[in-house]
Amino acid sequence: MHSWTDTLRFAFQPVVNLATGAVAGLEILARPETGDVLAEARRDPELDGRLAVSAVRAAARKETLLPLHVNVFAATLADLGGLTPLHTAVREAGRLPWEVTVDISPPYTHVPQQALLEAVGALRGQGFRISADGVGDGDVPLRLLTDLAPDLVKLDASLLARPAAVRAMRTLCEQLGALLSVEGVETELQCAAAVAAGAQLAQGELFAPPARLPAADVYVPPRSPGAASLPRSGPSVRQFVRPAALLPVTASAGHVRALLTGSPEVSGVLLVDAHGVPVRSVHRSRFLLSMSGRYGHALYADRPAAKLGDVPRTVGVDATAWEVLDVVAVGGRDRTSDDVAVVDRYGRCVGVVRLADLVRALAESRVEEAAGLNPLTRLPGSDAITGEVDRRIADGRAFALSWLDVDHFKQVNDGAGFAAGDELIRSVGRALQRAASDSTRVGHIGGDDFLVLADPEGLDPVAASVLDAPWSAGGRPVSLSLATVVCTPGGVTDHRQAAACLAPLKKAAKALRGTSWVLGHAGLPGHEIRRGAEAAAAPAGFPGPL
Repeated sequence: MHSWTDTLRFAFQPVVNLATGAVAGLEILARPETGDVLAEARRDPELDGRLAVSAVRAAARKETLLPLHVNVFAATLADLGGLTPLHTAVREAGRLPWEVTVDISPPYTHVPQQALLEAVGALRGQGFRISADGVGDGDVPLRLLTDLAPDLVKLDASLLARPAAVRAMRTLCEQLGALLSVEGVETELQCAAAVAAGAQLAQGELFAPPARLPAADVYVPPRSPGAASLPRSGPSVRQFVRPAALLPVTASAGHVRALLTGSPEVSGVLLVDAHGVPVRSVHRSRFLLSMSGRYGHALYADRPAAKLGDVPRTVGVDATAWEVLDVVAVGGRDRTSDDVAVVDRYGRCVGVVRLADLVRALAESRVEEAAGLNPLTRLPGSDAITGEVDRRIADGRAFALSWLDVDHFKQVNDGAGFAAGDELIRSVGRALQRAASDSTRVGHIGGDDFLVLADPEGLDPVAASVLDAPWSAGGRPVSLSLATVVCTPGGVTDHRQAAACLAPLKKAAKALRGTSWVLGHAGLPGHEIRRGAEAAAAPAGFPGPL
């Protein structure tokens, strides 16, 4: 009598890091030659559990070092209360639980939620990572999704046609500390949409189809020049995590040498303790140089590899790329090319980042930023400010958006000359920059117009920096007009609505004599005059309000 395992094969599909183009993991997919074992597994939790175990063993036979994604139905976890055989299979395969992500698949309907959450807690306790699969095309309740607090959320590619939903899911992932992946990507347009929406990972036919042998190379379309720029504080290290080559701290130098010579793409090996915490870092070139010297193999082959390693450099999963560069900068120059280990809150290694990936991404972000700077003030234009407005709206943050300009600037240029006018604009820009806090963004949107985005409590110092200063051009006094709209969470839906609320306040500020400041609140009638008086006569040397 034939067993279902006799006709069952497994295929591997790469999970691709969209920032680096590297393979971040392999999803193991069951491919029965006859029958529908997946439909049976959906009805039979015991069978589904055995499929997960078989998937891990199939990956072990391929000798892949990449992290693995194993699919399990939500009902299976709730019914079995966890997957103890999976933990055993992972250990027998010489892998560590935190190198395996359990992709929890729908349906969730009629699955006891408390039992599912307890099973997920048990998996986490064993060290497994958790992914919520099929989101957007499945039936996972939003409340359950937040209770699961997955490490990864996998969206169906069909949701890319609804970018607002994908951006909202990215915001939720940031709050949960999860990565966002898109499944089923088939076209370059879908890939670009995934990148624009903030997804960090993706998989699909575009990159590489499922195959019996794990793919060594994948195709990732180049990013377009118009791709979203990176946040000012620096991109998250999560975007650049590569799989780590891990060995137990007791491994011999010969064992490490065999791994490195058999895997030329591996730049280094991390030696970890029984809990997955990095203890020593073995750099490929330095290690092989030691082993290749005269008597090197005879001296070191049977000795612990830790003796040829260094203290590992580590960063947390919440670090930014700039923080990684700070870590790299500490120590001797000979370690500049060392991988930096990324660790979770338990200190366990979840991957490594390479300096080259960070430098390239940060350089690209600076080139994009420079292309958008105003040549006169070297301040970003309106796109950078409005993009940050949308991010704060999505994050549910209150903010104050202000518009500032020089009164009657054409007459300033006509009377004092273009050079004096340009110097005045540069001086105003410098004053705004000096007063800006870490959370304040200043933009020069052309001519004499500036945009300022600040937290409501940080608004007064910025306003005072320009409104209290005596401005002049060519010896003639100059006044400024400032209009501010304060937006509370839910008050506006996007930057366009915020700008629409700002427009009448700008008109009201321009109607006041001398330096003025008008402040209003989105969604509320009226405004407050904080500086200026009703215009009755023009300042000396300049005509009245236009």
